[in-house]
Amino acid sequence: MHHDTLTNMNKSYRFLLNRQLIGLIGGLSMVLWLTALPALAQRRRAKAEPDTAIAKPGSGSTTTVRMEEETLFAEGMRFMMTDEPAKAIAQFTKILQKYPNNAAAQYSTANALLKTGKTNEAIPHAAKAYSLDKQNKFYSLLLAELYVKQKRYSEAEELYEGLLKKGTENAEYGVELAAIYLFDEKPDKALETYNKVERELGLNEEIIRQKQRIYLKQNKIDKAIEEAEKLVASEPGDPDYLLEGAELLIANDRTDQAINWIDRALKLNADLPQAHVLLADIYRKKGDMARVSKELNQVLANPNLEAGLKARILSSYVGMTGENATAQQDAFSMAQNLAKTSPNDPKTQIMFADLLMQQGKKLEARDTYAKAARLDGSIYEVWGALLQLDGELNQVDSLLEHSQKALEVFPTQGLFWYSNGSANLFKRKYQEAVDALEESKKLLSATTDTAIKKGIDSQLGDAYNGIGDYAKSDEAYESVIKIDPLNDHVLNNYSYFLSLRKANLPRALQLAQKLVERNPTNATYLDTYAWVLYTAKDYAKAKQYLEKAVADPAGASGTIIEHYGDVLYQLGQPDKAAAQWKLAKTKGGGSPDLDKKIATGKL
Repeated sequence: MHHDTLTNMNKSYRFLLNRQLIGLIGGLSMVLWLTALPALAQRRRAKAEPDTAIAKPGSGSTTTVRMEEETLFAEGMRFMMTDEPAKAIAQFTKILQKYPNNAAAQYSTANALLKTGKTNEAIPHAAKAYSLDKQNKFYSLLLAELYVKQKRYSEAEELYEGLLKKGTENAEYGVELAAIYLFDEKPDKALETYNKVERELGLNEEIIRQKQRIYLKQNKIDKAIEEAEKLVASEPGDPDYLLEGAELLIANDRTDQAINWIDRALKLNADLPQAHVLLADIYRKKGDMARVSKELNQVLANPNLEAGLKARILSSYVGMTGENATAQQDAFSMAQNLAKTSPNDPKTQIMFADLLMQQGKKLEARDTYAKAARLDGSIYEVWGALLQLDGELNQVDSLLEHSQKALEVFPTQGLFWYSNGSANLFKRKYQEAVDALEESKKLLSATTDTAIKKGIDSQLGDAYNGIGDYAKSDEAYESVIKIDPLNDHVLNNYSYFLSLRKANLPRALQLAQKLVERNPTNATYLDTYAWVLYTAKDYAKAKQYLEKAVADPAGASGTIIEHYGDVLYQLGQPDKAAAQWKLAKTKGGGSPDLDKKIATGKL
């Protein structure tokens, strides 16, 4: 533990009785820079004060030697101030080679070694400085700090105990001693020391909180509450300490006592949102959801509370409702009202959108997330939820628009590129789809989510086919089949596109056959296999599968029925073929050549 860490509590002192501010020295080396250097120039010392600067040379010394020594020390301190401890050590070492009993040089060497992280090497120098001048408290503090770093707590404790015995002017170091006692698992001695510091310096908030932590760890709840009462007594007009005490009581299942403390706080200030939130939590535990709702409504009605904070409070309440349908409905009504009264607060809209999602109201949730995104476009999760809902609702135009806006803010998010690519693919903007999906694939290359990888490659297969880059299309489809040989989307599209190109028909037949074996009643997949057979000129077998496909007229599309007519024509049944073409016309969705087939009665 670094000495600066131990003194943090000292730096934050706020004495509650006498308002005394304790100014501690933050860095030990700075003290030396501020005190030793002037001493080098002036050599003035009170008789009772030990010499902590350059030790006086022997009787044979000269003014030149003294100046050289002081110059070396000054150079070393200059290097310390410019954060070059290694160079400083070199200067101090030159002094110690001639004058090993120079306490200031020993101390400065230890301090420089500490800055370079060489604790083991620093300790002998710090111990030497301390042995030469035990009255210099900074030597004691540095040595104690080094001991603590090596977890030699007992030796550090002795040094601090010695400092405290020298007088009340060192009382502030009791806080550091107490911290070391805690590291050394001596909580009772830590408490004793904290109490001594309080007697010397007055009530201190940080000390009280540390004592509370110790008491709570010892399960001495009453003692911890007594410390809370001290804080309340120090500021009788401040409700904050009462609410902190109430939280302590709630955490230790003393809710009735906590209510009393909260009531005391509300008498001081009736406009305390935190008080009502705490009461809501208490009544939730008691199962009184009506009272919970009442307390929260008081919070939400507070005109001085910003909407975002209200939203966070209400979100917490939502988590409290559990399976209580009445409470859930209350929470929803409160959120709905808050969203209406705070239409320009994004946090409020997000919270309400979340609740709409929980209730399965996807369209309303999507619109509310969209509103939140317009208010604050910097929230990744909002865009993610918005794009997901656009997809689930088949709102392709919205998906395209929202993904483009999301990418303006988050251009390196692969999932957003994926959404954009999907939307462009659906809109038959094949090149834009390829660009977006390839970017998505690049950004998500490290993902372990195989579902996403398969989704990207399967859509790349579709998109590359759309721009006529069949080699890349086939490559993308094959990469999916390699890890998921039963992927229906790829089996269907890949085999169908191969048949349209009259390319690699054996592979197309293999894929399509596997597809219908898995989906023997799916009209679309039956049609795909039949069309591959048709392309391979196996008309009789194609007819068998198309008959299965059109067996359910409601499920047969115009394309499927047209294909059935084509097969019948190839089998020498032109009249039946014409009837199917006319039926396909009424269904809609046929090929551009359908009208010509009907008019001529021929393919």
